[in-house]
Amino acid sequence: MIKWAVLVLIAGVVVYRLKFAPVPVTGHAVQTGPLVAEVMGTGVLNTHIKTTISPRIQERLVAVLVDQNDVVTNGQLLARLDDGELKQQVAVAEATLVSAKATATRVRVDESRAKAMEQQARLEQQRATDLARNKVSSQADLDKANEQLRVAEVDLQRTQAAIGEAESQVIMAEKNLAYQQERLSYTVIFSPYDGMVTRRDLDPGGVVVPGSSILQLISTNEIWASAWVDETAAAGLRPGQTARVMFRSEPARSYTGTVARLGRETDRETREFVVDVQVRELPANWTIGQRAEVYIETGRAASVLVLPQRLVQWRAGQSGVFVNNGGAARWRAVTLGLRGRENVEVTQGLAAGDQVVQPRDPKQELTDGQHISVR
Repeated sequence: MIKWAVLVLIAGVVVYRLKFAPVPVTGHAVQTGPLVAEVMGTGVLNTHIKTTISPRIQERLVAVLVDQNDVVTNGQLLARLDDGELKQQVAVAEATLVSAKATATRVRVDESRAKAMEQQARLEQQRATDLARNKVSSQADLDKANEQLRVAEVDLQRTQAAIGEAESQVIMAEKNLAYQQERLSYTVIFSPYDGMVTRRDLDPGGVVVPGSSILQLISTNEIWASAWVDETAAAGLRPGQTARVMFRSEPARSYTGTVARLGRETDRETREFVVDVQVRELPANWTIGQRAEVYIETGRAASVLVLPQRLVQWRAGQSGVFVNNGGAARWRAVTLGLRGRENVEVTQGLAAGDQVVQPRDPKQELTDGQHISVR
């Protein structure tokens, strides 16, 4: 009998501890305070403007004047190609232009002479016509004067045609000179904007061809963090919003940024879209492509009821919490507002001073009306 009595007593103690003993919980007093609502996305550091510096002509690379990590300015000389042959071609084009202009000057002089000869022949023809009309000279003299006038007119037309041809040669020579000078300008390669050299691909000595990469250049004025954000946050995002960027190389520090643009295509698998945030400040050591977490501010409140998000539970699609009601855990539905990184705004269901409880053992769950022991 004693043995059975002990067993019953032990069973009673176990049942009491399981059913009626207070559950150890931690309590959190609901308070009012400021709250910043943020949307988080994970992405990489990118540059909005990236350029491959390459030659426009095939030639020998003479010098590369910058190296990796060098900061360059707009118009700075980056590389030079061999310009010996192209300079000779420019000299030939200049000489051809001088010759064409000289020819044009000569034919204009010939035109002046031809005009004078034509004018003289016209006067002689008019004089012969008057004399023949008055029976002073013969018809043969008049025919000779007419023939000389026709010859003078043909000579004038020929010189005028020669002028047109000479002027065309001058224009062609000018265009050829401009073309050769343009090709000569391709032997010097300048930076198209302020930026930084991220990679040097070629060294002097080899022959480069159009499209081959000499340098990789990025604009440091537009460094973006491209983050993937869940599509459910799209309604609260817009360009110009303030953001914080945290790099994994410095997880304890945030860098300021601004939303530059929103992507217009959602990934069919992850249901996320890209948000580009322009980073206003960068770490001392940064690399294009490094991972970053982006927190975009979507709202701000100065004084609201604030509750840690970890205390909120969901039942049948309704958010709620357990509140300490005289030593018993009572379920209370709540309505949430702004969501911050760790805290959330409670718009309905709680009041300042209410104590929200949570089991100390994360594996344990509370039930409505269960006795609790608050620490």
